[in-house]
Amino acid sequence: VPAELQTLLKTFSERIEKAVYQKNKQEMSDSVDSVKKEFFAEAVEKHPDIFQKGACEILFDEEINDIVHRRIIEKGERPDGRKPDELRELRAAVAVLPRVHGSGIFMRGQTHALATLTLGAPGDEQIIEGMEIRTKKRFLLHYNFPPFSVGETKPMRGPGRREIGHGALAGKALLPLLPDRDAFPYTIRVVSEILSSNGSSSMASVCGASLALMDAGVPLKKPAAGAAMGLMLNEKGDYKVLTDIQGPEDHHGDMDFKVAGTRDGITAVQMD
Repeated sequence: VPAELQTLLKTFSERIEKAVYQKNKQEMSDSVDSVKKEFFAEAVEKHPDIFQKGACEILFDEEINDIVHRRIIEKGERPDGRKPDELRELRAAVAVLPRVHGSGIFMRGQTHALATLTLGAPGDEQIIEGMEIRTKKRFLLHYNFPPFSVGETKPMRGPGRREIGHGALAGKALLPLLPDRDAFPYTIRVVSEILSSNGSSSMASVCGASLALMDAGVPLKKPAAGAAMGLMLNEKGDYKVLTDIQGPEDHHGDMDFKVAGTRDGITAVQMD
């Protein structure tokens, strides 16, 4: 990458930092895009011979990465103003939909999950047949991540790798807490609809599903909850562990892992 472009980018550092460190996701995104356009325009004007769009994109992203790492590790300041161990604002409600057996909505900041539950007869269990396995599944948790949840417009097709993986993770978190078949023989299907997403939607699904299960009268052994944890690490080995990560912390962080469970222990973990 040409040194001239790196020098020019340093003059934008304060503006980039101000743009990234905002509470509102949309305002942050708009501000970052605005500063990026200004940087590109000045780079083309001052260095037309060496301007490379791809190189400038990488430089800009690395500058955000350095700013976020420095402020979190050295000062404990996260982009939305929280402390490293602080959660976003939580809100929850049950029985929000009258026509289903159970429902719950869970909101953590700008991540909102609506969980709906339907009970079926034992004969409604899902039959699973493979080359080496033949079994039935009485608890199903399906996860939907529509494009509008992140402000995008895309075709609404079948579940992808992400939807299947997130649904499986949330389902595993709740499976050990369900009542035994003898005590509660019904087939249980939960669908988590992500209405808005700014990180940790799979763990919001665990929380929403717990609410829906209790609303439907399923005798859970204990309610479960989950959060996405993150790690910021610099070259010196200094680090900060972050609770309930979102947006830039997920993208620019060095590692994130989801953890779900009860007060007494962990029921599911996924490391990315």
